[in-house]
Amino acid sequence: MAMTRSVIGDAPKRREDLRFVTGTGRYLDDLAFPGVTHAVVLRSPHAHALIERIGTERARSAQGVLAILTAEEARADGLSPLRPSADANVHTGEKFAFTPQPVLAEGKVRYVGEPVALIVAETRAQALDAAERVMVDYAPLPAVTTVAAARALGSPEVSSEAPSNLCFDWRTGDLAAFEAACAAAAHVVELRIDNHRIVTNPIEPRGVVGLWDAEQGRYTAHISSQSIHTTRDNTARALGVAPAAVRFIAPDVGGGFGAKNFIYPEHVLTLWAARRVGRPVKWIATRSEVFLADHQARDHLAEAALALDAEGRFLGLRVSSIANVGAYMVSAGGVQTFQYVHLPGTVYRIPAVYLQVAAVLTNTAPIGVTRGPGFAEAVNIIERLIDQAARQCGFDRAELRRLNMVPAAAMPLTNAFGNTVDSGTFSEALDRALVRADVDGFSARRRESETRGLRRGLGFAYHIKGTGGSPTENVDIRFEADGTVSLITGTQTIGQGHETTFPQILADRLGIPNECIRLVQGDTDRIPIGGGHGSSRATYMGGTAIWHASAEIIAKGTRIATDALEAAEADIRFADGRFVVAGTDRSVALLDVAALARDKGTPLDTYHAWTREWMTFPNGAHVVEVEIDRDTGQVSLARYTAVDDYGVLVNPMIAAGQAHGAIAQGVGQALLEHAVYDPGTGQLLAGSLMDYALPRADDLPSYDLGFNGTRCTTNPLGVKGCGEAGAVGAFPAVTNAVLDALASLGVMDLVGPATPERIWRTITARLA
Repeated sequence: MAMTRSVIGDAPKRREDLRFVTGTGRYLDDLAFPGVTHAVVLRSPHAHALIERIGTERARSAQGVLAILTAEEARADGLSPLRPSADANVHTGEKFAFTPQPVLAEGKVRYVGEPVALIVAETRAQALDAAERVMVDYAPLPAVTTVAAARALGSPEVSSEAPSNLCFDWRTGDLAAFEAACAAAAHVVELRIDNHRIVTNPIEPRGVVGLWDAEQGRYTAHISSQSIHTTRDNTARALGVAPAAVRFIAPDVGGGFGAKNFIYPEHVLTLWAARRVGRPVKWIATRSEVFLADHQARDHLAEAALALDAEGRFLGLRVSSIANVGAYMVSAGGVQTFQYVHLPGTVYRIPAVYLQVAAVLTNTAPIGVTRGPGFAEAVNIIERLIDQAARQCGFDRAELRRLNMVPAAAMPLTNAFGNTVDSGTFSEALDRALVRADVDGFSARRRESETRGLRRGLGFAYHIKGTGGSPTENVDIRFEADGTVSLITGTQTIGQGHETTFPQILADRLGIPNECIRLVQGDTDRIPIGGGHGSSRATYMGGTAIWHASAEIIAKGTRIATDALEAAEADIRFADGRFVVAGTDRSVALLDVAALARDKGTPLDTYHAWTREWMTFPNGAHVVEVEIDRDTGQVSLARYTAVDDYGVLVNPMIAAGQAHGAIAQGVGQALLEHAVYDPGTGQLLAGSLMDYALPRADDLPSYDLGFNGTRCTTNPLGVKGCGEAGAVGAFPAVTNAVLDALASLGVMDLVGPATPERIWRTITARLA
């Protein structure tokens, strides 16, 4: 079979899909380990309670039980609690107030689902049976599940380290300038916005298989994770060992979406248990545990005000916001003091901005991240405010956005906080999306919907999101003796198609067939550092490392080719995978040069690490039409159009797939998903797929997706991360469409997803 070369801009099919669709993928639960034992986590049934006693005697004597582990054993073995990814304000260095998360609760539980004991047995069934024999005496305490309850006078404290449950309360920006803007404004629009809590729900649940090598004194974790190097380091810290004493390996990973970004107690517990019992220990979360114990997302409340002049120009923005971070801080502090405050005005010119940013603890599952953390909250606020301003003040929604967008001629954008966006043609993307969506024909479609008893609404939103994640990345490119090339990366693929796109980048740079390139990743022993996959960073960070490593390979190869071709180095040119003597037909292929270099003892193998200074900023316009059944409150997506700027597209087909998935997640939050807790007991009411609705195929129309790429200037490839932007744009675009459909009823706000019950009650109340 002839070798092919697909380069940047081509759209070959995903090479990894063959094993996925034929059932030969290797996910964590598919791996076999001789002598494996099984772990079950006993979790708290209470949102807030004192632990008065844990009785393990009956459980220890149960059939097949190898270990019953509690906080007492964890303390005796010197295990440390888990700390968040950021424990201080990124800008000021001020420490956050919180209690580190114990690997097993000691003395107190703070949310339903918190680990209390670990049971290890020969089989999972035996471990489950033994878990039922562990007797825990709880003294229930009052629980708080919302920001308002947590901040109320006399509310129970989740943590003694956080008085009044407040982790931090930070103010930044120019309050005086905002107040002056309001004084000069013709209009001041205010809105209260609840970015409600969701459960991330990757199709493959979290899991760990832990092994202990007594001879080497080393742990190995096989894990479903999207950030193995950082998680390894944090796990090592909790175990009290050096990172070199822990190896993390991730096989195929069935999605992450942020829920698999950070450390969990089970990472530590499973390895610790493997050492205690002297055998491999396997723990795989159930779907119920995904709901109860995975890091959830969003849950951000904001009160915002936008000042405008008589023509509609934005003069000032004020946002007072507070995040519910759950029972323990995982990452939210870093998100709130970095990503959320990075672009509060998004793509618009707003000279005066003032932010109040706070976070509180509650008796709910810890908040982590999902697609677009921080930036999604900021975009939702400004896009909802703009629609409110248009309705309240009589402006055209599209023209109001155009008027205030930073024009292409004024790029790069530098906002009121001094943060810079390098590239983008915002008004052009908006106009292209509106034309593509046939907004001029909307009135006719609305009238047609009315003949069928349906209310039709039009909504749009302009999104932007900084991507980059962990600032350091590396690759190791090795030319193997069999003629293949191993491309070893510190990034991770969790479904995005890197086994296709990364070889495209290397094939573009080195001119070698894609079939020769083998992506190697997901093993902390194969490469020293890695930022994994979060913040849509992989193509930007890993691709840039590939770019620079390729330049070093060409330089090394040129010196070898000089001898092979008996020519001066200055006369050697490299193109299409061959070193050529300028002005002649004499040449030698790169792979042949690699073989010569290996024989000489000077291989072309190249390692390259780099640290970014800037992020990339994907952006775009999403336009949505919905139909609402007045009798049932059912909201249906009638049309969905998007024009996005992801810079240079390595593989347009894969970029479109990433956008489609992200849009589905944003639509899910807008119409269906809500992690609801009982305010009295702290029980998760939406705790299964029976009562937590995820979007399905029939909830979504066929997307009309276009691209309007502007080359990113912060990396040599010109790429921008594409994995999250759809979710950032979809939520406000769909919500704005729903509100447009209900505007004639005087509905100006919507809290939570636009579920049929919520919409029916809203319509009924307005028509009563």
